[in-house]
This record gives sequence, structure tokens and C-alpha cells, in this order.
Amino acid sequence: MIDTYATATETGEHFTAMMGDSCERLGELSDESVDLSIHSPPFASLFVYSASTRDLGNSASRQEFLTHYRFIIDHMLRVTRPGRIACVHVQQVTTTKATHGHVGLTDFRGEVIREYQAAGWIFYGEVTIWKDPQAQSIRTKAFTLAFQTKNRDSAATRPALADYLLVFKKPGDNAVPIRHEAEAGEVTNDDWIDWASPIWSDHHDGGWLDGEGICPVWWGIRESDTLQYRSAREHNDEKHIAPLQLGFIDRCVRLWSNPGELVLSPFMGIGSEGYQSILRGRRFIGCELKASYWRQAVANLRAAEAEVTAPSLFEPAS
Repeated sequence: MIDTYATATETGEHFTAMMGDSCERLGELSDESVDLSIHSPPFASLFVYSASTRDLGNSASRQEFLTHYRFIIDHMLRVTRPGRIACVHVQQVTTTKATHGHVGLTDFRGEVIREYQAAGWIFYGEVTIWKDPQAQSIRTKAFTLAFQTKNRDSAATRPALADYLLVFKKPGDNAVPIRHEAEAGEVTNDDWIDWASPIWSDHHDGGWLDGEGICPVWWGIRESDTLQYRSAREHNDEKHIAPLQLGFIDRCVRLWSNPGELVLSPFMGIGSEGYQSILRGRRFIGCELKASYWRQAVANLRAAEAEVTAPSLFEPAS
């Protein structure tokens, strides 16, 4: 694959999709113009997204990754309104015997938190997102989760890797409250009882209950609830792309923004954050380096616009 760099911009009634390096293109956004950001950064070489030297996933070291990611973090702080939220999806990153000499974990989650704090963000909260260990074992072929490993030598096993939602707040007072009436708003009191849990799960029925019958798990984040990505994958992609679950995005959008407000993703991939934001009546702006992902994102964002503007079957014909 030839390492080329190009920029482009497509707009719709509710979105702006910028192709190019986020370190540069975020500079085009006005100060304090964004109400909420949601993204999943490249996981520091966990996935190979492109051959570009500008791709954060191709950093030679963790420190190089964090140095370049810091440009994004600084821009996001600049463009976010005071008192508003940045939602960051991460997971821990593994080590391998071939590369590191041992099998284990590195604290990617902690390093991201510290980088945001150093930039001036307030680390405001986090949620652990439950993952199905058997599904993860089948998908990743991780020997640490295999029955054979457990049966042969359980000292070589370890739990499945969770995902994390890291919540950061820009210092200052929020000028426009995000209001949810008890039962009439986008987030009801019953929703909040579930969503205030520090653990979210894709279980729907049953589950873990404490002695009082209260469930400490946020239900309903299904791992398979993502936009279709096959049309964005190129022949030379070494690893699959990993779009965020739409349920994950939906809850962030509903909790931390008002209808009509602007949602940002500096790594929009195939446009999942924008797609769900538009469906929820928000505006969206996103950046994507890879051309094939950007083209699919534009198609997905236009599809979301078409869906929200399509007349209902119960609406009278004009």
C-alpha cells in the first residue's frame, strides 16, 4: 500500500466529515464550539488500520503514540465548551512473548487518563464494559482464555479484557444545562438507575443481584450492535476495524448533550458516532485519516440523515 496523504470534506444538513490528519484538521474548528466528543483512539498498535506514517496506530513506541495523541487531546480541550464532556473508549493493551518477552498487559487505560489530566482535563468518571469471555476467546484465539489452557495449566489463564468508558470534563461552568425531565426526557429516572452503574453488560435477562435484588450492571450494550464495516475494509488491512457499539454511543449522546448540539469524533472511522448522533437529533463533525473508512462514513452519515428525514407511514401525504 502506498503511503499517500490527501484531504477532503463532505457536508450534509447535519454533519461535516473531514478526511485527513486529526492533528491538523481539528485546527480548523473554532474554540469552544463542540458540546460533546465521543471516540475510540487507535489502541497503540493493537490494530493496524493503514500504512500511513500519520496513523497513530503505527507509532514505534507507546511514548511516541502518547506524544502524537496529545495533539488531539489539546485540540479537543480547546474546541470543547466549558463544563462539557469527552467520552473516550479504551481497553488495556496486551504484551506478547515474541515482542516483549512475556505475555501480560500494559496499562493503556491509565496512560490515557494521565495524558488527559496533564492536558488540563478533569478525570470525571469511568464505566467498565463487560465482555463475553467465550466470545472473546473465539474471536481473538487468545490461549489465555482457552479451555485447553485452563485444563493444562491454569496459571497461564487470565480474565477476558474489558472495555472502558473514560469520562473527562473540561474545567468551567456549563452554560447550557442538559435537562432530562423525570419521565419525559431522553433519559428517564429508571434509565439513570441502570446507567449510573459502574459496570455495563450486554446481558438482558437474569444477571447478578445483590442481597436487596438491585443489579449493579448497565444492561444492553450488545457487542454485535455496530455499523456494518465490511464495505470499508481493504485487501491489505491486517486486522479488522472495530466500530464502537451503537448502544454505547447512544447512551453517551443522550446523557451528555442536548438535541441540536454538536458532537465531535476525531477518529470517526466508518462514522458510528455521527450516525447515532444524527439519529438522536444532534449535529456531527468528524475526522478520519483513511480514505476508504471516510467514504464509508460519509455514506453512513447520509443514510442517517435520510432516516431522520423520511416521512413516517402514519404521516399524511403533503
